Amino acid sequence: PLSETTYYTMLGLAGEPMHGYALMQKVSETSQGTVSLGAGTLYTIFSTLEKENLIEMVSEADRRKTYALTPKGKQVLLLQIRRLEIMTQNGQNAANLLEI
Repeated sequence: PLSETTYYTMLGLAGEPMHGYALMQKVSETSQGTVSLGAGTLYTIFSTLEKENLIEMVSEADRRKTYALTPKGKQVLLLQIRRLEIMTQNGQNAANLLEI
């Protein structure tokens, strides 16, 4: 399973390659403000994801590094999305049993 911050980082890269600052804004927007990434946290995530071959740097201009999901990264993200869908469905089923 991916951590929440890693999940939103990868989710932010699902549509198009992005540089760090744009991705921090995208994560905040996508998570409706529930996840806020600082630069240090984001670049630690980038480093880890690069080592695991889940993202790659696709360009570097004016000190801005742009990252994209690799094919392996896309596969891992899809598996996580499916996992979360199952968890959500199980939670909804349990919530229905708890209603008074």
